Amino acid sequence: MSVLAPVGTTSPLGRLNPVAKIAATIPITLALVLTLDWVSATVAMLLEIAVLCAGGLGRVIFSARCLPVWIAAPLTGFSMVLYGQASGETYFEFWLVHVTEGSLAIGVATCMRVLAIALPAVVLFITIDPTELADGLAQVAKLPSRFVLGALAALRLVGLFIDDWRSLQLARRARGVADRGLLRRLLGQAFALLVLSIRRGSKLATAMEARGFGGATRRSWARESVFAAPEWFAIAVGFAIAAAAVTVAVATGSWNFVLR
Repeated sequence: MSVLAPVGTTSPLGRLNPVAKIAATIPITLALVLTLDWVSATVAMLLEIAVLCAGGLGRVIFSARCLPVWIAAPLTGFSMVLYGQASGETYFEFWLVHVTEGSLAIGVATCMRVLAIALPAVVLFITIDPTELADGLAQVAKLPSRFVLGALAALRLVGLFIDDWRSLQLARRARGVADRGLLRRLLGQAFALLVLSIRRGSKLATAMEARGFGGATRRSWARESVFAAPEWFAIAVGFAIAAAAVTVAVATGSWNFVLR
């Protein structure tokens, strides 16, 4: 199975229309972007994990595909602890590093906010089939078919990039040009992948144009994209999580509006 193949598509959340999955994360993201406090982010993350587990995606949360999120969030928070705005009691200070009461609070809030925003987005995105996403964007979101089909073709090629990278690596090793110089090897291999990608993209664009994908006529779709009660319920849950996070943060006095 490809590393980019969708998972959890048989679960209740996995069977939802991809447009609904994307729409459900929008209110949560907007609510957390407007504030920088650990209370709202923690409430949102706990509710998100509960919903994802109830929807059959509990294993995906702690899978290898979500590992970058679990690694990036603490690192982002740690950088804010070291270099965030200094305020309150100072615990450690060295040159540009200022670990204070305020920077610790900002670091914790940043870490929790990254988890609360990125975790559901990643979990829901890896359950989306590209073809179903294209059907939803064209039939439900009413996006132009030319854009949708081009995006679908590009998304389908992402998995080939990984195979191309491995093939280039093996070929360069067989030719004896990948034995030393890690940085030089990576730059040369990346440039080779760029050239190969441009060539493949040009061929794909020509083939799609020849088959009439770029026409201005109204297109038909082989599969109907269904947007029914479960999809509306999922979006309502997203709004409920955002409202709960904001309400708890305001009630506890931790709401920190970033635009003021």
